[in-house]
Amino acid sequence: MQSAIADATRPTDTTRLEDLVYSLHQWGRSELEEAWRTDNANGRPTSATGGGRGSFFPEQPTCITETGLTESELEALILKLLFLRGNLSGHNISERIKLPFILVEPILWQLTKDRLLAYSESAPLNDHVYQLSEVGREQARRMVEHCGYFGAAPVPLDIYLDSVQEQSIAEQHPTVADLHRAFADLLLPPQMLARLGPAINSGRGFLLYGAPGNGKTSIAERVTHAFGDCIWIPRVLAIDGQIIRLFDRLNHEEVPLDETSPSRGWARNDQRWVRIRRPTIIAGGELTMENLEITFTTSTGVGEAPLQLKSNCGTLVIDDFGRQRISIEQLLNRWIVPLEKRYDFLSLANGQKIQVAFDQLIIFSTNLPSRELIHESFLRRIPYKIEVSDPSEEVFRTLLYRMCESLEIPCESWSIDYLIDQHYKAKGRPYRYCQPRDLLLQIRSYCLFHDVPMELTEENIDLAVSNYFSDM
Repeated sequence: MQSAIADATRPTDTTRLEDLVYSLHQWGRSELEEAWRTDNANGRPTSATGGGRGSFFPEQPTCITETGLTESELEALILKLLFLRGNLSGHNISERIKLPFILVEPILWQLTKDRLLAYSESAPLNDHVYQLSEVGREQARRMVEHCGYFGAAPVPLDIYLDSVQEQSIAEQHPTVADLHRAFADLLLPPQMLARLGPAINSGRGFLLYGAPGNGKTSIAERVTHAFGDCIWIPRVLAIDGQIIRLFDRLNHEEVPLDETSPSRGWARNDQRWVRIRRPTIIAGGELTMENLEITFTTSTGVGEAPLQLKSNCGTLVIDDFGRQRISIEQLLNRWIVPLEKRYDFLSLANGQKIQVAFDQLIIFSTNLPSRELIHESFLRRIPYKIEVSDPSEEVFRTLLYRMCESLEIPCESWSIDYLIDQHYKAKGRPYRYCQPRDLLLQIRSYCLFHDVPMELTEENIDLAVSNYFSDM
């Protein structure tokens, strides 16, 4: 029977038999879907959000309509997958495009009926291995020339934008306890936390400025931890027939669901979505205007989402602000409207403009004086400007003791007094938050290299200071 079905030139009676089997298959599938919907009506959630802001959960679709895609779009995805990856079973196809087999199987059946696919051989679980027919191969080739993407089925833009609204950073309101948890490994004075708290809680941008070495980047990296939960993002987006990659393993930390994760009872998640920690993306001096626009690969026609889209519902840190490869004016002009309106406009490959969410905490971090760096009209759009000042002597001493304990270097009060009196007070040298760590690491490396006891001696301290500072 399988060879007869696989034959592209089937006799009429075989075709009629296939139509009958297909009708029975569709009837059985309809019965299963009806049972599924009945379960939903008995109290199981059917919406993507599960009801209620902040509780977004992308449930596995039960029909093609719920994917937001058309059968034609899924057919094209399957044809391109087989064209570029060779013969695959129905379950393998389902796994690769991240949709349930119950939705994929009827599409494969239809493609077989239309003579675009053929059965190559049997596969376990009442499945088949599929191959392209000559007609199907030619059609797939034309599709690949237009767009070479063949991975997970995309999520339409409007569904993604709804998810951003449900998981918005502006809807999260960290408390004092949340901030203490986020900055537990940093020694920050209470007045700094008091200023950071409202800025973080606002969900809008703020500016960190001050001397280098006082932990502006470290503070910015930990801000997202105050929000303390995970979000869901699509692997790829479908925008007017174009594919945009959103999930980025370099910038996103995947947090798969497990037995300890918050559950939806019976519901399975839509595999087209990825559960990640709220993102913290840092862009330094390498930032260019291209990083803020969708970039398309000519050979595949697939786009890469810009940094601000990847950081939605999280934090975007512009580090070393003022030292980017683009001018300050260019960067500020690009973001005046998004910072004010909380939405952005991006250009597709065909030149069409689309509106997307601009939903992240923007943190500008700089060593340069803010009033010399930024025009007053832009400063007005950054409601919080926070100076990260030098630590006091008391805080500096505490940092030294903490780092000695962390690095397992025996520490006595006289050695700390010697370092501060001889190399700070005598020199009029300002304290910096990074210096206890940097100096003690030098001493540790010296002792390990020379195979001598790990200790703070005057000689070791003098050597570390001479290596670290240029004005010994």
